[in-house]
Amino acid sequence: MKKILFYSLTACMVMLGFTSCNDDEDALSDTKLTYYVDMQMQGDEFMLVPIGTPFVDPGCKAELGGEDYTSNIITTGVSDVDVNQVGFYDIVYSAVNPDGYAASATRTVCVYDPSVTESLEGSYQPDMVGTKYGKKGYTFADYAASYGNTAQCTGITFTEEAPGIYYVNDIFAGWYWQIRAYGTKYCMTAYVNLDKDNNVHLLSSYISGWGDSLDYLENGKYDTETGVITYSLSYAGQIFMDIVLNKE
Repeated sequence: MKKILFYSLTACMVMLGFTSCNDDEDALSDTKLTYYVDMQMQGDEFMLVPIGTPFVDPGCKAELGGEDYTSNIITTGVSDVDVNQVGFYDIVYSAVNPDGYAASATRTVCVYDPSVTESLEGSYQPDMVGTKYGKKGYTFADYAASYGNTAQCTGITFTEEAPGIYYVNDIFAGWYWQIRAYGTKYCMTAYVNLDKDNNVHLLSSYISGWGDSLDYLENGKYDTETGVITYSLSYAGQIFMDIVLNKE
């Protein structure tokens, strides 16, 4: 009787073992190998194009598992490149593999004016009396005194990203960052360009704290003799500033 019971238990274990092995094989059979698209941008990731010069997109190639996959690329943004307008333009190349996994590459085209010879690059501070907030004409000095956070905003920087095109760390000239003490999340970053007549134009702007941008920037001017930058701006339809920046 003991032998019969032993053989029966052994047979059950063997059957369970086969069942377990089959389950493992079933699980392994569900595993699938996928290849991601390898995007191979041709030409430079950042391209400078003199204003008025024809632009030819160098394009992008793609491979999937070692095979050519270029015909599956979708390209967007080429037709948006305006060679008669200074600014940044993005061209995006994207492709999806048979399993639905996407890949992409982005080229930035910068149209610039080579006739611009002056430079805005440097660190500035607002003229606290000449710079005004609101339609009533109260100065930055008035507000700084009332908030008690700063007597002088500093460190407003213009960094050249391309000929005649600059990144500004706070086009608000320190209003929310320093006078209101909100911190750098409330700097309105911007890209501006300087034209051959020393006018300053807004290309784009963004404030991460609120996730939006300026309404406009107008009357931008750079005085080459004094190194002073002036401009007026509007934000959120109700905030107006007349900025005067002196080079530090």
